[in-house]
Amino acid sequence: MNRRLPWGPMARMAGRRALAAVPVLLVVTFGVFAVAAASPFDPVKAYAGTAGLTASQENLDQLRANLGADQPLVPRWWDWTTSALTGDLGDSSVMRQPVADVIAERIGWSVLLAATAFAVAVLLGTVLGVLAARRPGGAFDRGATAVAYTLEAAPAFWLGLLAIWVFALKLGVLPAGGLTDTASDTVTFGQVAGHLVLPALVLGLSQLPWFLLYVRQGVADALEEDPVRGARARGLSERTVLVGHALRSGLLPVLTLVGSRVPELITGALLVETVFSWPGIAAATVTAATSVDFPLLAALTVLATAAVLLGNLLSDLLYGLADPRVGFHG
Repeated sequence: MNRRLPWGPMARMAGRRALAAVPVLLVVTFGVFAVAAASPFDPVKAYAGTAGLTASQENLDQLRANLGADQPLVPRWWDWTTSALTGDLGDSSVMRQPVADVIAERIGWSVLLAATAFAVAVLLGTVLGVLAARRPGGAFDRGATAVAYTLEAAPAFWLGLLAIWVFALKLGVLPAGGLTDTASDTVTFGQVAGHLVLPALVLGLSQLPWFLLYVRQGVADALEEDPVRGARARGLSERTVLVGHALRSGLLPVLTLVGSRVPELITGALLVETVFSWPGIAAATVTAATSVDFPLLAALTVLATAAVLLGNLLSDLLYGLADPRVGFHG
């Protein structure tokens, strides 16, 4: 008999989290504008470029007024916030286009990279974790654990540079970066898939250690529980014991990682997209930060914060579904 999904408690929990997210997002956006206002970088000079070197002070002042950079901190933040509520995120001074268009052009590629990398980390981490847990202390367990701790200590940008050196420069089997081949003007599935391999693999490996170690510990603990011992005593195959009993019990702690790894995933994507010249949100974030592009920087920060909050909500919902004893009280 199938257990009905608790849609009501799930909806109430999601509603409470959405209300709690409002002040968080307001504080985050205000912090972005405050930090940008205190920055020594001048957004007007960044916007003007080399033309700003010969422009008169009058022209620079007029440009500053046009960009809204002459307003005090609080009015500038409030104007942006109220406009954002109506869907107007402002114009990017460095990209020379509406912020909404900047995000729309890039977010799909970032989601593709992050989702592929997350799938690599979860699937590979689960398989390796289960295999390591079969014989704790064995050769495979020691080797997998050593690899996990090594990857945990390795920066994502270093892994990216190493992958480019090995697979693109030395072996020449994969492209070093970008979205398509330089000689092509069209975006095809084959080219995107080929260019996605290295950045997705690097980003996935940077997230792998936590899933591997959590699965290994969870399954190893589950193998010592009475229900699993009883399954073995009944003569069930080792595969059935591992997958049907130990893995189901051992995966419960892993569900909490879905949300907690989102901030690290975003940070890793920022580095990996930059290393591989992937045309996602990360490149726009770096450009917005270095150019003190207030509207773009605020919108991207809100987007990243919302992703973290949604990740935490998703992990709590999954854990509540997997373990009814927890419920939906967050």
